[in-house]
Amino acid sequence: MDLTGRKLGLLLSTKPEHPNLHTALGLARAGLERGADLYLYLIDDAVLAKDRPEFQELAQRGAKLFVCAYGCQKRNVPLSDPDRFNYCGLVVLADLINGCERFVALN
Repeated sequence: MDLTGRKLGLLLSTKPEHPNLHTALGLARAGLERGADLYLYLIDDAVLAKDRPEFQELAQRGAKLFVCAYGCQKRNVPLSDPDRFNYCGLVVLADLINGCERFVALN
């Protein structure tokens, strides 16, 4: 199925060790392969995975990466590399949910 120009949003909130990480990566890769505009938002414990190379691979393929700044602050995760990540809050998440044709939350 061709998804060119269609917006796909993914939310990941679980720890990096949780199987949801692999599910999110698989969905993200499949969406990008089919031409979707991919928006990935890491929140809660998922902010601990922000520096994993898999996310950089997605960004290089065109995914837009968003990381919850409050989640980083609560977990003492530095807000490093602002060029690689969009650090933001729930207003941006609400905009992504409303702006994407499909939005999948992995909690």
